[in-house]
Amino acid sequence: MPFGLILAIRLAARYPVCPFGQTGEKFLSLTQSVGRCYDSAQKLMRPLTAMTVACWLLVVQGLAGCDDSGLNHEKSTVHSDVRLVLVDVQVVNKKTNQIVGTLKQDDLRVYEDGIEQRITTFSQDKLPLSIVLLIDLTDSVRPVLQSLSRGALLALQRLRPQDEVAVVVYAASTYLVQGFTADRALAAAAIENATHLKNREAAFFNEGIYQAAKYLSVVKNPDSRRVILWFTDNVPNTPSDEVKNRMGASLSGKELHTEKQALEQLFRTGTVVCTLVKRSLMSDEDDAHYRTAVGTDHIDRLMHPPGDVYKYAKTTGGIVVESNEKKLPAKLAELIDDLRLRYTLGYSPSAANPQGTFCTIKVEFAPEVKRLQKGLVVEARQGYYR
Repeated sequence: MPFGLILAIRLAARYPVCPFGQTGEKFLSLTQSVGRCYDSAQKLMRPLTAMTVACWLLVVQGLAGCDDSGLNHEKSTVHSDVRLVLVDVQVVNKKTNQIVGTLKQDDLRVYEDGIEQRITTFSQDKLPLSIVLLIDLTDSVRPVLQSLSRGALLALQRLRPQDEVAVVVYAASTYLVQGFTADRALAAAAIENATHLKNREAAFFNEGIYQAAKYLSVVKNPDSRRVILWFTDNVPNTPSDEVKNRMGASLSGKELHTEKQALEQLFRTGTVVCTLVKRSLMSDEDDAHYRTAVGTDHIDRLMHPPGDVYKYAKTTGGIVVESNEKKLPAKLAELIDDLRLRYTLGYSPSAANPQGTFCTIKVEFAPEVKRLQKGLVVEARQGYYR
């Protein structure tokens, strides 16, 4: 068999999911092209020296190189200009757990670093959405992915034509299955493909969130509202060195991003995290083990916070929805509908701060709304970077 074809097959098998959302079929075409070039050169320049062969292999490696996350982070389109700060806000009735979409601009107040700001823009469902569907690939989640994929296309049809969706999967490492697209069928097919991907590595939540938020910095529309819709069982593995070495072979020794770094990336991109949690018997058993952990296991989780869906949602102004397997597609559709009911507030900061400064944000109700609507809760991201 020609060496180029052998090389193509080996590379395609090694990199089943590639940057830019390419799958094995497209990547095989790329490597076959490289292989044909190599075979042609082999006929013209026999015998090749060892140095020449080494050079060819370096070229192939450069073409095939995927970073550990499987995502290609191009130059960020998020700008540091903070003449206008946009804040995504959600209001929930805590008694009925229903989203409230009937408020007006005067019903809300926004504070930066404790100082009230003048709201200059107020809208609802006007800005397009850029959504990363982040899917947990671990053994405890995979049994219920089929249910999600069956209703995914119908749920995604609730998005507007200008909204874009990407599909990212993770376990120990993170991989892009489908880049941003407005084609709902493509996104649904990517979810279906994800149900067939098997991975027996650990679930490192912080790495998955960090990479998904990082990918949202290269959205096609820089003015869109950025959202991570996360599908998981909320049972992360502790990102300790011992667990990483035992259950993270795909990392190839690279350092994992921490919870702090993941939160920072969410703040920098203005991303909201909304989570659809589905438990399985396996995840309940794993969760019970972690909750009763003592000794070294407990210390490891304190030293290496594994990440939690409720903390990520609370910090970014998102929401967590729990579901059984049968209702997963309907719950996904509800989450998308709820995104349409969120408010976008805009203000120009009254104080000047150096670039890179972290500024806290707090959104609350106006005094009259507090008095009349005591059952309402307002959620918004807790800060941003200048």
